[in-house]
Amino acid sequence: MLEGRPDGFTLHRLRRLEARLVPYEWDWARDNADTIAENWGRRLAARPGLFDGPVLLACGCAIEGEACEARFFETRYARFIAFRDAGSPDPRVENAFAAIVPWARDGAVLLGEMGGHTANAGQIYFPCGTPDRGDTRGDVVDLAGSAAREFREETGLALPADAPGDWVLLRGEGQLAFLRPVRFPCDAAALQARIERLRRREAEPELARIVVARGRECIDPARMPGFVRAYLADAFEAQR
Repeated sequence: MLEGRPDGFTLHRLRRLEARLVPYEWDWARDNADTIAENWGRRLAARPGLFDGPVLLACGCAIEGEACEARFFETRYARFIAFRDAGSPDPRVENAFAAIVPWARDGAVLLGEMGGHTANAGQIYFPCGTPDRGDTRGDVVDLAGSAAREFREETGLALPADAPGDWVLLRGEGQLAFLRPVRFPCDAAALQARIERLRRREAEPELARIVVARGRECIDPARMPGFVRAYLADAFEAQR
């Protein structure tokens, strides 16, 4: 674990990750129903395609050594987006998600810039999404499956059969970013070309373009979320 990072995130390397779905009464959402409705109205006016479906947020995360146990509960997307827009004011709840970090054979990492029609338009990060009921198996939240599904949907790529199961957790700013670094047996240009072929086939691709990062100089403080900047700074420092 790296404490006291300049960006406010802590980094944990994990060999075991378990996540469970639990019942949870979210007091903040109950007490702020009017604010949530007003925020959702503004969001819909700006992007009418948004859907208020069920999503999973974290209500607990215990880390011991290289093992992590996270607890999730179900809520509506409108509640989540209002919570996030308000700066994540309830410290008991965190926006938790899983993502594949694709590393190319030549040492570059690939990210996506979100399309203009998405809720995070213009931001640059790894293909990921907020988990939902489709990512549960009974009361187990399948974060590995969620990450692989989102990655395939956005890039068209399947994970190598020998991809390791280790994780890197970035925690901060009300987020739990569970990142799974995976190395692909081809260089960045080849990976980028394969992803671009998928993008060109889609009527409204979620990604506006693919971004290739090769060092700390590629970190964009304006458009990369804090967890991305924290991860890349640590990873590229380790390569030196």
